[in-house]
Amino acid sequence: MKILFIANRFPYPPYRGDKLKIYNLASVLSQKHEIHLITFAEQKSDYKHVNEVSHIFSKIKIVNLPKWKSVFNVAIGMFGDLPLQVNYFKSARFRKELKQILSENTYDAIHVQHLRMAQYAISYKEQYRILDLPDAFSLYWQRRKEVKHNIFSRLIDDVESERVLKYEAYILNQFNLNLVCSSEDLKFLKRTHKSGQIKLLPNGVDTNKFKPIDHDYGQNDVLLFTGNMDYAPNVDAVIYFVEEVFPLIRTKFPEVRFVIAGQRPLDKVKALEKVPGVSVTGFIPDLSDMYNSASVVVAPLRFGAGTQNKVLEAMAMGIPVVCSNIGFEGLGIEDGEGAFMRTNQATFATQVCILLDDGSLRQATGMMGAEVIRKRFSWDTIAHTLESYFMKVE
Repeated sequence: MKILFIANRFPYPPYRGDKLKIYNLASVLSQKHEIHLITFAEQKSDYKHVNEVSHIFSKIKIVNLPKWKSVFNVAIGMFGDLPLQVNYFKSARFRKELKQILSENTYDAIHVQHLRMAQYAISYKEQYRILDLPDAFSLYWQRRKEVKHNIFSRLIDDVESERVLKYEAYILNQFNLNLVCSSEDLKFLKRTHKSGQIKLLPNGVDTNKFKPIDHDYGQNDVLLFTGNMDYAPNVDAVIYFVEEVFPLIRTKFPEVRFVIAGQRPLDKVKALEKVPGVSVTGFIPDLSDMYNSASVVVAPLRFGAGTQNKVLEAMAMGIPVVCSNIGFEGLGIEDGEGAFMRTNQATFATQVCILLDDGSLRQATGMMGAEVIRKRFSWDTIAHTLESYFMKVE
């Protein structure tokens, strides 16, 4: 097959969720199919990595989208009715380049990444188009509104939440098929929008990189959180954990450390290092080493949607996870099958302490998680699922 990927960000280096997914899906599919890519460059360094993905994509078109232009688009968009994130990725040049590509090539299918990129493919109804949503975006904004923010943030949340809900309802009816990464998000979208053209495509894990590697289940003094540390749900999660959960754990395990590993930490994340036992690493090239050094991985997210790479990767390496419902629901696993779901400060802290207190439980939990990931969440498995959706082109 000949497939065009429309991506919101250049998929290299594959360090964040949206880049990671496109990179790995296309890597597997390119072994049997011809894959083309059109995407944005948000910074000059993106152009330097073209050779890194040339073995995956037969043709690559990059459209420059400077930050100032995106900010301008959002400012103008405040007076419209489209979601601000859709405005952020608006580009007349992108639209023109896509039109040119489609006039020069005949594709069996078009894969569109994220709700924010749907704007570019809705008019090509003669094409078989799949919209791959990372999550139920309206669910993300619904949950975000439930967490206390300052007045300005609450106003933005209210506006964006309403716009996303309306736009999502419209967009889901414009594509041949819509995909979402968790069963929880799938149920939410079907219930909310009464749309039947939605199926499941989970996030995956590179099981060659993230796998059990002689982890020491005897050490019980490191709690780990990973993720991009300028991403609002992650920032909220670590601040919440340090302020409300970590002190409860330290009463029983006073020597335990909490490590926050992820690129671009905001100042308010860096400030958490003032708390005894907390450290912020910044960017880590190989997170597998960080996971392997952890006793327990924690993911206390209070808003967001979809599945969390931090949970999947930790499970793949055999490291036990304690997480909130965000990151657990939708995985289709039982409590303790690699991860425990706890939804308030006290029960979250208690479960972490139970794991820190029992090396055998950490090992048993970790091994169950690794087996779940190996069977159901490898990128090979996920890519073959996507391939089956492409193969149903009529």
